[in-house]
Amino acid sequence: MSVAGGLPRAVERARVHGCQALQLFTRNASQWRGRPLSTAEVAEFRRLVDATGIRPVVSHASYLINLATMDPTLRAQSREAMADELDRAEMLGLLGVVLHPGSCTSGTPAAGLAAIGDALLDLLRQRRSGTTMVLLEHTAGQGTALGATFEDLAAIIARTGGHARLGVCLDSCHLLAAGYDLTSDRAYEETFARFARVVGFDRLRVLHLNDSKRPLGSRVDRHEHIGKGFLGVETFRRLVNDPRLSGLPMLLETPKGAGKPSGPIQPDPFDVANLALLRSLLPSR
Repeated sequence: MSVAGGLPRAVERARVHGCQALQLFTRNASQWRGRPLSTAEVAEFRRLVDATGIRPVVSHASYLINLATMDPTLRAQSREAMADELDRAEMLGLLGVVLHPGSCTSGTPAAGLAAIGDALLDLLRQRRSGTTMVLLEHTAGQGTALGATFEDLAAIIARTGGHARLGVCLDSCHLLAAGYDLTSDRAYEETFARFARVVGFDRLRVLHLNDSKRPLGSRVDRHEHIGKGFLGVETFRRLVNDPRLSGLPMLLETPKGAGKPSGPIQPDPFDVANLALLRSLLPSR
């Protein structure tokens, strides 16, 4: 949900839409420095989360962060920005920060994965008393992005010694784009059996439910409305009814309509339609 008008507005938008879980940016995703959060804004955000019962809440890290880089200046900027992401999330009482692992623009992929693990371990060790998790998001493999295989995610986790505050976020669109098929019963089971072997369901904390504008193995990250892309409605029926995923937050990152940053909050018709379709796939009670 948008944070236009302040972070508490994201919780209000989630409530208007009948959400049970929420993802938001706690700072501008395309800038290195975020605006300071006032004590009053943090208190109101936490009050609204408690009042609505919307949990868990996670943030998504800035798209600029690249912990895989070998460039010392960009690496320092990325570590500083990720530290701020973690500190903001801790202040707000969030479950974790969803992070795109990084891109290998120089050096080897193995060195990039090691650099990500080393940076995250250092950041978490500096925050031993914290509870906020880092949630590594599986990527579509676009360009030089790392994290498009389950093995990449496992390598980062292993580099940290299996740190307890390192989790995983799977995105349905990214899975398809990276070559993990979910569109038949057999392919779905094969994909998640591989995930169980390589990473483990104990690491899975968040799911992004998005259809894909591009086909299997395209390595192109283009989200589509539920049932309107190459994944199709039956894939989402499998996901929302999979007992292994029961209780996990399933977050929409589907396209939105034109909203107004100020004034009364109105339901986004696209969000309403996508949420309604997903809920219709659950067994009636």
